[in-house]
Amino acid sequence: MGNKNSKSPLILEVKGNSLDDGPGIRSVVFFKGCPLSCVWCHNPESKKVAAEISFDAGRCINCGACREACPEGALSPANPYYIDRKKCTLCFLCADACPSGAIDRVGRTMSVKDILVKIMPDKPFFDTSGGGVTLSGGEPGLFMEFTSRLLVALKRNAIHTLIETCGFFNLDRFMKMLYPHLDMIYFDIKMLDRDDHVSYCGLPNDIILDNFMELNRAAKQDGKKLLPRTPLIPGITDTAENIRSIAAFLKKQKVDEAALLAYNPLWHEKSVKVGADDPYKSDRAMTAFAEHGVLERCKALFAETGIRC
Repeated sequence: MGNKNSKSPLILEVKGNSLDDGPGIRSVVFFKGCPLSCVWCHNPESKKVAAEISFDAGRCINCGACREACPEGALSPANPYYIDRKKCTLCFLCADACPSGAIDRVGRTMSVKDILVKIMPDKPFFDTSGGGVTLSGGEPGLFMEFTSRLLVALKRNAIHTLIETCGFFNLDRFMKMLYPHLDMIYFDIKMLDRDDHVSYCGLPNDIILDNFMELNRAAKQDGKKLLPRTPLIPGITDTAENIRSIAAFLKKQKVDEAALLAYNPLWHEKSVKVGADDPYKSDRAMTAFAEHGVLERCKALFAETGIRC
């Protein structure tokens, strides 16, 4: 499995003051690009490696400046997503002309130094709260060389490091280039059935499960924190069959702790902004926040195998 995108990833955002992406107060670096294509992706703007353009109708003041700036005539309120992306050449002249920020570039080139400049002012908060920096996405494992350089720089500055990964990466390169510089790993295991994983995530999960087993062995030996996580997607991953299968798999690996991620439907709004088709936009279960009972039911299924959530 090669790594064609190892040198210069695009960064979606460097978000500070996060309390949801690991211990303490953290800054989160969101990479653009992912090998999977989950139908429910909570960051649909992170799927593609290349830059994209977004349109936020809620911020548009209909001044017409973007339409005047577009040399391709790709912008019109009559277009389903305002921007005709078949005509758009991603020159971003419209984004430069937009006074309200309704049109924006999705994904920007940032060097390791650029990222550190944004992160280092928050180091006192990391130190006092037990926080640090989380690499997320997208999939940071797509960009081994860059991610390795970033992790090395963070550790030189005594910053706690954590990666959130879909698990689909080259294990040898991960172990050599990323693992030595990581304090924690959040590892998503979405579905255990191979065919279901192909249907809903675009690729089989063989590599993901193999990678988890190897990382689990290494982490137990090295004392590193490896936390498997399962997002609870209505009728897809939150079924009793899937949860029991994942719990049984983890129990076999002698895992005693896992995380269940409650469903958040806000990804639908993000899909519209980048002009992505949304097959679930009219699905009542997929457009509502998860009920508390779903989380408790899935926790109970894990608890049956002795795994705490």
